[in-house]
Amino acid sequence: MTAESPVAALRREYDAIARQLDSAPGNAEREAAKREIIAYFKKVDGMLSELTQLKDDIRQLVDRYKQIAADTKQAAAPEFTGQRPVLHADHIGATTFIEKGWSLISLGDHAGAIQALTKALQLSPGETQAESLLGWAQMLHEDYDDALGTFQKVLMKEPANSLARINVGYICLKKRIFGEAIEHLSKAIRLDNDRKATLYAHFYLGLVYLQREMFEDAETFFEKTIKLGPNLIEAYYELGRAHWFAGDQAKAKSTWEDGFKANKFNPWGKKCQEMLELVARGEEPPRD
Repeated sequence: MTAESPVAALRREYDAIARQLDSAPGNAEREAAKREIIAYFKKVDGMLSELTQLKDDIRQLVDRYKQIAADTKQAAAPEFTGQRPVLHADHIGATTFIEKGWSLISLGDHAGAIQALTKALQLSPGETQAESLLGWAQMLHEDYDDALGTFQKVLMKEPANSLARINVGYICLKKRIFGEAIEHLSKAIRLDNDRKATLYAHFYLGLVYLQREMFEDAETFFEKTIKLGPNLIEAYYELGRAHWFAGDQAKAKSTWEDGFKANKFNPWGKKCQEMLELVARGEEPPRD
């Protein structure tokens, strides 16, 4: 048999207290009902606190899953910002769907987030926060054309939104629109108003130049990436490839060694070790 929902049990308790209150003719009965209401409120409030903590713990499980299941076949999308959206009270419910969309992106349910944020924009057309989150969800769901259109709306209203700009740069990289990728990523570096955006802008520019076989330029951007964010282990892997294809095999091996030492448990740290084993067998690193 299916277990009863905790909400159903709480609702029955609510109904019992409501009946007690309705049938309380005297002061003593009303005081007893008052104590029941206070105790019931504290019980529900305590459960909400525990559920909120459990919800945060679930996000930790998601982060652990992402680390274990990270796809090292291609460049990762920009890490989704963990900042909860700043919400303002409204009378049409859009903020409820914005926060739900943010939570679903954090949990990795990008399709669900798209649905929630689309509803938010139906209730509050043009809401920039909802548009920005929708762009993230679409990008992470690999709906690149939709995401590109959504982020362009955001940038029309907020030209200095560097996170939106590096997301456009990433999408252009994935679509191999290299000229436009360079334009947006370079602009994010010039703005330099968001540390994460500046980090990813350098990394993706390195990837653009690596794919265009402009290896010296790629090396420059990957080296700056590592200075800005030593924990972005993927940059060590890509810098090693740039060194290798530029003809400096010794430097490539040294970089992969550094990447593995930086975090041997990270999927990209393990990938650096795999590259060392691969070239030791006399094989070439992959060009893609």
